[in-house]
Amino acid sequence: MSQPPLSQFDAVVVGGGPAGLNGALILARSRRSVVVVDAGEPRNGPAEAAHGLFARDGIPPVDLLATGREEVRRVGGRIIDGEVVGVRRTDTGLEVSLADETTLVARRLLVTTGLVDMLPELPGIAEGWGKDVIHCPYCHGYEVRDRKIAVLGISPASTHQALMFRQLSSDVVYFIHTWALSAEDRERFDALGIAVVEGEVTEILRSDGGVTGIRTADGVVAREVVAISSRMEVRGGFLDGIGLNPIEHPSGMGTFLPSDGMGRSEAEGVWLAGNVTDLTAQVGAAAAAGALAGAQINADLIAVETEDAVRRHRTA
Repeated sequence: MSQPPLSQFDAVVVGGGPAGLNGALILARSRRSVVVVDAGEPRNGPAEAAHGLFARDGIPPVDLLATGREEVRRVGGRIIDGEVVGVRRTDTGLEVSLADETTLVARRLLVTTGLVDMLPELPGIAEGWGKDVIHCPYCHGYEVRDRKIAVLGISPASTHQALMFRQLSSDVVYFIHTWALSAEDRERFDALGIAVVEGEVTEILRSDGGVTGIRTADGVVAREVVAISSRMEVRGGFLDGIGLNPIEHPSGMGTFLPSDGMGRSEAEGVWLAGNVTDLTAQVGAAAAAGALAGAQINADLIAVETEDAVRRHRTA
């Protein structure tokens, strides 16, 4: 089988979410050749709306991404629907391999592939994810205000999560499940009126209208919303060819790829933005990080091109 033709770009952006599209927009507006490769698996895909986003609160995620794609294309950027399966370093740059055997060559790489929420294996959880099973009070909390909220004890973040949802509803119940409370946590919950249910949860009960209750060995507690602190694992396995591998986050919330304050990774020529390096970034923060990384990539290319021009000038 003959090798597919190589396509040369100043930058390849892997991931077409807010971080990737904003990074590509900055690069394309700087008249860089840039292509975004997107696998079509946005983290907020199950949600009906994105919230907490300046001037766009409540916009459906699919509409937000469609607008972002059009903006990138309007200034000369390209969008490819596909999955990146590998990256390797060559004499000509960073070679990016796609699942359909397409190969792209980039002078610089921006990785914005985000993460995957690993949900507890409980009946009734997956069906409501992004609707009445939520994790972020800033993303969806206002929409469930004053309802009967259950917080499942799963990780160190669960207790803080209960405090945040208590701000939105007076009826919050913490289910121990797999994460027990310290004496200090119990005192805080008592002071705030957060009830505690011992034992593991066995099922999230649902009807056509959504969550109806939480079942434990001792019975059923009526609830309407479930809050969980999902484990977050980044999509970064395709980067092992250049020595970038996800590591455990210091918070214990999941895995991430470390970067400096400007998005530069530990691998030469590779930048990171969004949830792949910042697990808690919301849509606005991810987009801003993508814009910053795009500007830094452009600045890096300018520095290299200027040095080359000076050498040619001296020779002439």
